[in-house]
Amino acid sequence: MTLYINACVRKNSRTDELARYVLAQSADTDTQEVNLQNERILPMDKKMLMRRDEYIARSDFSDAIFSYAQQFANADTIIIAAPYWDLLFPASLRAYIERVCVVGVTFAYTKSGVLHSLCKAQHLIYVTTAGGFIGKRHLGFEYIKAISAQFFGISDIRIVKAEGLDIAGADVRAILERAKSEYQHDEKTF
Repeated sequence: MTLYINACVRKNSRTDELARYVLAQSADTDTQEVNLQNERILPMDKKMLMRRDEYIARSDFSDAIFSYAQQFANADTIIIAAPYWDLLFPASLRAYIERVCVVGVTFAYTKSGVLHSLCKAQHLIYVTTAGGFIGKRHLGFEYIKAISAQFFGISDIRIVKAEGLDIAGADVRAILERAKSEYQHDEKTF
C-alpha cells in the first residue's frame, strides 16, 4: 500500500500535481490518501497527550487516536506532498507527524533504550514546490528525513522538487515538466 500524505492547501496546487505524477509512476495500485486539509488534525494538547499516554501505558491501540499511526506503520511506500512554507511546510503536516509518532505503533524502544522501527515502509518520497529557490538547505525535508530514518527506519528517502515557480518570467509548466523528468530518470522501482 502506498500512503499519500497531502499537505497541499491551494486549489490547483503545483505540489499536488507533481506528487500525483510521482504516484502515477508507482507500480502499487493500492493508494490511500490522507488529505490534511480535510482531516483538520489539531496539535496535541495536554488533554490529548494524557489520553493517548493512558492507552499507550495499557498497550491498547484500539482508539481512533491511533488510526493515523497504524495506517502509517502499515504502508509500504510513503509519499508526502508539502509546499515549501517558511523554510518548512504547512503546520498541518507537523500536527500529523505528532499523531504518527506513537511508541508501540510506529516505533519502540528495546530494554536497553535503543530505538527501533515498527514501520513496514522502506521508501519515502517528499514532494515540494517553491515560488523562490530552496537551494541545498530545506529544513522541512531535513526534518522529515531525520524523523523517517531514526524513528520509522525508512532507508530510501528522496526529495522531488520544483523551485523558482513564482520568479518573474518563470516558465512554470517547463519547470514542473523538468522536475517530473528528473524524477523519471532517478526513479527506482519499488
